[in-house]
Amino acid sequence: MKSKFDWLPGIHMEIEQPEEMYHFNTDTSLLGQFLDLKHSDHVLDVGCNTGALLLYASCAKPEAMSGIDLFQNQIDQTKVNLKRHHLDAELQVCRFQDYQHKPFDALIINPPYFNTSCSHLISDSPYIAAARHERYLSMEDLFQHSERLLKDNGRLYLVHRVSRLSELIMMADRYHLHAQRLLIAYDSMDGEGKSAVVKFRKAPQGDLKIETPVFLNKKSSA
Repeated sequence: MKSKFDWLPGIHMEIEQPEEMYHFNTDTSLLGQFLDLKHSDHVLDVGCNTGALLLYASCAKPEAMSGIDLFQNQIDQTKVNLKRHHLDAELQVCRFQDYQHKPFDALIINPPYFNTSCSHLISDSPYIAAARHERYLSMEDLFQHSERLLKDNGRLYLVHRVSRLSELIMMADRYHLHAQRLLIAYDSMDGEGKSAVVKFRKAPQGDLKIETPVFLNKKSSA
């Protein structure tokens, strides 16, 4: 199996990504650099893929890390990437909906963005299909099981499409998860918002902090 090695933006860590698997992208690095974890945290990465977000999480030296994924070979690759940096995590092949564990301080999720039911729009690759489409994890399941697996005052960090931000916040509110920080990433200085990175807290609703926006291409699109 062919692989490529890439450096994760913002941290001095290299990751191996087999050619056939879903590769980290700008949203991964936006979410990874958005995290504000604590040393005392027990952290779960939902859909850990090849381990990029666990590598970002490790920079805070949390007390414990866990990861779940639908595919054994992606769990195996995560182990390889963690071992390269002398890190360890409790890893398991499991659907988020079925995962049983004592509650966590923090969840990290780069979820599927698209809820299309049109099969011709879904990739033939099982890795890409699971990463992009809500076939395995709907938005409601995401928040329902986040509430179940978070301690009181626990945090959920995720990245999603700006076009679904209002839906995201309303669904989170239904499960007692309230937006606390929001970062919008734009393609260009005069472009539309592309990605929304959000920190939710399982706590009574408070003020929302809007972060300084990120421009992925600082040149004007004109």
